[in-house]
Order: sequence, then C-alpha cells, then structure tokens
Amino acid sequence: MYRISTAICAILIIVDQISKYVAVTYLRPVGTVPVIQNIFAFTFVENRGAAFGILQGARIGFLIVTPLIVAGLIYYFIKLPHDRVYTFVRAALVLVTAGAIGNYIDRLFRGYVVDFLHATFINFPVFNLADVFVVTGTALLAVLIIFFIRDEPEIVK
Repeated sequence: MYRISTAICAILIIVDQISKYVAVTYLRPVGTVPVIQNIFAFTFVENRGAAFGILQGARIGFLIVTPLIVAGLIYYFIKLPHDRVYTFVRAALVLVTAGAIGNYIDRLFRGYVVDFLHATFINFPVFNLADVFVVTGTALLAVLIIFFIRDEPEIVK
C-alpha cells in the first residue's frame, strides 16, 4: 500500500513538473494561448504568493512551512488504520501531498510557482496541476469527513 501510494505521488509530481517545464519553455515567450475562445486558455504567470496570489513575497515562509505540512500529512497517512474505509482518505492525502511538493519544488528552484491554466469564462486566478491536486484532495477529504467517516481514527483521539 505504501509503495503504490508513494509511486502515485511521485507520478503526480513528475506530471506537474513536466507540465510546468513545458509552460516555462513554450508558453512564457508568448504569454497566452487561447484553447477555447472566452472559456479556457494557457496563460503563463509567475506566482510569488500562495493560492489566488495571496501572501505575495512570502517565499521563505512557504519554504519553512511546506515541509512541516507534508511531514504531518505523511505521519497521518502512516498512522491511519489499515481499514478499507480509509482508502479514499489516503487517496486525498496523496493528492494534497503531491500538490504541496510540486509547488514547493517550484518555490525552491525557481523562486516562484509556475501557473498556466486559465479559466477565462470566469474571473478566476491562473493555476497549475499541483493546485488541482491540492484542491481536489482537500475537497475529497472534506466530503469524507463531513458525510462518510463516523469514527475518529486512533491518531486523532
């Protein structure tokens, strides 16, 4: 179980980093490429903050806090009971961890996070695959906690 989860996490991080490499290499010089007019575009953005561009310039804080959060996610993952009930909780934790690590790599080596996915039909910030992983994992975890998980695992008691 740990090997599969680690492999999936690694694959997600690699896919995220490849997509960002492509964005830096091919999208940065042109800025924006419309995919579906007035609906979706690829738009290169150097995000020096957090989600939605908040906390601009807090790179050092992110470089300190992110490993602590990832360590907590991994600890919780390991300590979860091995019941089948927690399979989706583990999947959510893998998604959040992969996204956090993907954006951490950007901050560490580039000094900013590469964002390039742009939903142009609404006023929404440009984002990346790591953001999708974090949001999807967090939403899944919230749904599971609110609607499905009835007992607290030993780790939180």
